[in-house]
Formats: sequence, structure tokens, C-alpha cells
Amino acid sequence: MDEFIAYVLQFDNLNARQIEFISAKGREVTIAKDQFFAEAGKALRQVAFVKEGILRALYFKNNGEEVTNYFFEENRLLWNWIDLEEEIIPTQYLQAVTDCQLIAFSLKDWREISNTIISWEKIMQKIILKNHAEKLARRSSLVSQDATARYKDFLEKYPLLVNRIPLSYIASYLGITQSSLSRIRKNRR
Repeated sequence: MDEFIAYVLQFDNLNARQIEFISAKGREVTIAKDQFFAEAGKALRQVAFVKEGILRALYFKNNGEEVTNYFFEENRLLWNWIDLEEEIIPTQYLQAVTDCQLIAFSLKDWREISNTIISWEKIMQKIILKNHAEKLARRSSLVSQDATARYKDFLEKYPLLVNRIPLSYIASYLGITQSSLSRIRKNRR
């Protein structure tokens, strides 16, 4: 829980009672590699913080091909799509790429935190803005660059991930085939 509290405190101050209240609501959850945290079409009933591990957001094309469109590494909040007033049905899957340790909150407890801590909405808005800005920065270069430049950019933006996730996921994220990625990697040596 300390990691989550430290993350939140980057965005605003909380007093000891508020920290204790939040800490009492969260629980540690383990998700094994390849398991899903969220599945398209199934109600999402929790918010989580990635304490350890990597997850990926993916969807399936009509032809069954899976497309990875984002990675969530340590110190990321899995909740951008959560509307506290209604149950969310995600359109994508969130799958553990590695074994993951999460700090999870039920939607009921998350709502209670939001209703109890006056500055919570302000903190969450700051987190959402930061996450969206990072997501746009990571994804925008994928549209305008060739495959080699996209891979180089991936290495710069995700330096700690490249050796922790399968090449097939990286290739999917970059919008290229795995054989093309292998050629690019070989030419960079």
C-alpha cells in the first residue's frame, strides 16, 4: 500500500487519517502472467494500482488478430475508464504480461474514498490528465514514423519493458510483424 500512497501524494497532500482510511480500503491482489484483470464485455468492478509487473491493453480485430495498444507498468493506476456513477463495461482486455502485484479497490470502496476525502476528485483529475498526456506522447509517434523509428522511440519511452515482455507484444504495439521487428533489432546491433 505504501507505493500507492506515495503515488497519490505526488498529486496532493493527505493527512494521516485520510491515508489510514485509504489504506484500509485497498487489498493486495496477485494476477498471474496471462490472466486478465479486465475483459471486454464484462463489468469491471474494481480499480487497481500496479505495484509490480506489467499489463497490456489489447483488443481483437474482426479477423481474430490481437492488437496491443498500451502497456501499464509499475506505478500506474488502472482506472481511466471508471465512471463512479455506473458500472463500466470495458471494450478492451487488460492482461498480465508478467506476474503482477496490484493494490485493488472495489468500486464501492473507491466511491467511499471519493465521497469521504474532499480532495480525492482533484487528485484523480490530476492523475487522469497526467496519464492521458503520457499516453498521447507514447502513441502519437507511432502514427508518423517508420518502423525503425517507432522501435527506437519505444526503447526510449519504455526502457525497462523491452526485456520483460514478449517481442510479439512489442511488434503488435508498434503495428509491425514480429519478423520485421526481429530484422530491425538485428540491424540495430
